[in-house]
Formats: sequence, C-alpha cells, structure tokens
Amino acid sequence: MQSLRFPVPIQNALTPSNPRFSRNQTPRRIRSHSRLSNSLSLHCATATDAVVHREESREQFNDRFAPCVHFPPEDEPLPAGLRRELMPRHVAVIMDGNVRWERRRGLPAGSGHEAGAQSLRGLVELCCKWGIRVLTVFAFSFDNWSRPKVEVEFLLDLFEKMISSEIDDFASEGIRISIIGDSSKLPNPLPKLISDAEERTKDNSRLQLIVAVSYSGKYDVVQACKSISQKVKDGVVEVDDINESLVEQELETNCTEFPYPDLLIRTSGELRVSNFLLWQLAYTELFFASALWPDFGKSEFVEALVSFQQRQRRYGGRDP
Repeated sequence: MQSLRFPVPIQNALTPSNPRFSRNQTPRRIRSHSRLSNSLSLHCATATDAVVHREESREQFNDRFAPCVHFPPEDEPLPAGLRRELMPRHVAVIMDGNVRWERRRGLPAGSGHEAGAQSLRGLVELCCKWGIRVLTVFAFSFDNWSRPKVEVEFLLDLFEKMISSEIDDFASEGIRISIIGDSSKLPNPLPKLISDAEERTKDNSRLQLIVAVSYSGKYDVVQACKSISQKVKDGVVEVDDINESLVEQELETNCTEFPYPDLLIRTSGELRVSNFLLWQLAYTELFFASALWPDFGKSEFVEALVSFQQRQRRYGGRDP
C-alpha cells in the first residue's frame, strides 16, 4: 500500500462542527434529493479538541450520538496503533478502481461495481464500530454522465437495487442516509426511492452516510452562489453580509453537523480530488491508497487512520 505521508508529531485537532446544524434538520430536497447511500457502490483525519470544542460540548455531542445496539463503538477493540480519541469525525472517500478491478480479472462488465458495493458495506460497518460520525462517499460524479450509456444505466440500476436491498438494515442499524448532488438528470423511480429512504432514516444518529450522486464540487459552489444571489435580489441578504459562513450554509453539506471531512481517502493510486467537495476539503488530510476500491478493506482503512492520527493539523497557524 502506498500513501502520501508526512513525518509530523502525533498531535491532532478535528475540524469544527457546523453551529447552524440541527440534528433534526433534514437536507434540502429540491437541489439534492437524499439518495440512499447504497448507490455508494456505484463507484464506486484528536488529541486535543481544544480551539474547536470544549470538553463539555464534547460530552453533549456524545450524548446526542448514543451508540446503536448493533454497532456500539466498544463492540470491537480498535486495531493496534489506533487511539479512539484521535479518530476522525468525518471521513470522505473517493471510491475509484472498480472497472480496472474487473478488467484485470477478466470478469464481466459491472462485476467491479458490484464488488465495490461490498467494500462500501464493510466500510460502513467499521465506521459504526469505531465511532466515526460521518462517512461521505463519491458514488457518481456529474462528469460521469459522459461515460458510455450502458455503464451509466447499469450504475443507476445498481443504485436503485441497493436502495431497496439495504434500507432495512441501514434503518435498523441507526444509519442516516443523505444524498447530495444535482438530481435533475436522475430517472424515475430514483427520486422517490431516495426521498423515501432519507425520510425513513432522518432521525437516526449512529452514523450519517452521505452519498454524492451526480455531484461535483464546482456545481456545489455555483449553486450556493446562485442561492445567495437570489437572496440578495429578494432583499433577504445584503451584499456586505456575504462571507465564508454564509457560503458554507448554502453548500449541500449543510445536511450534517460536521460538513468538513477530517480525512479524505482515495483508492486506486490516483493522486487527485477529481472535483469532489472542493470547498469542504480546504484543511482535510489526504491519504492515497494504491488498492483498487473492491480490494479496500479493514487493513487498508486502518493504515489510512493510523496515518491520519500521526499528523499535526495547524489550520494555517503555528505550534505554541
């Protein structure tokens, strides 16, 4: 496994939460239907919480996110080298390499995406067991619409099947499903299936699974700018009031209390972010794994988490 590593002290700080988020708030359903995470398979980074969170707010946070009966954090001891207090709150993943995986094995078209779905299910279970609060996966890029029609149709069909087959388990395991992206091109019955899955799981709090479908980071920033522009036009917002905080409120990741990933993992050896969460990744730690997504399992995830826990996050500042 190859990764991008930096020899830094073992000191970490998680990204701040979204103060405007309410746990009972549901994601917007106009621009981005909350589409079940299992489309996921489509393609298929604290020692000191100081500066961002006080100890008492940490306790309140833990109270809100009580462990689910199926996957309590203590259900499985953490692997050697990992510390629970340094676990990232939000992990994002670019699930890359499904097609290369199937081609190297001489398997039928679509086999890699199906195998990738199993990798995703395993990662969801590990996040539940190890206390990660948010998992965001890049399932289908808006740019992927340019792929061959037969592959796009297969992916959308697989997404539909995954929603139907996994929703019962996700609901019972306390997993909340949210979907972000431009849903305007999604065919029926996906919009309704997505909306139903999101509605059914909206009160779950063990893990929030955010699935990016027909999503691009550029699109996200543009739609936020359009929304703010309309508010200025309507007299709701003054131009001088526009700041980073206002933009962040309009990004599609406003559906979660922790909109900024602590750790981004990309599989398949590619060293780029591919138009994913461009605003939100400003201070995210990056880890590039050589494994193709269907081969990404527990040992690879542990390596990524160990690398994250060994980094020092300064957010532009300096050590005292």
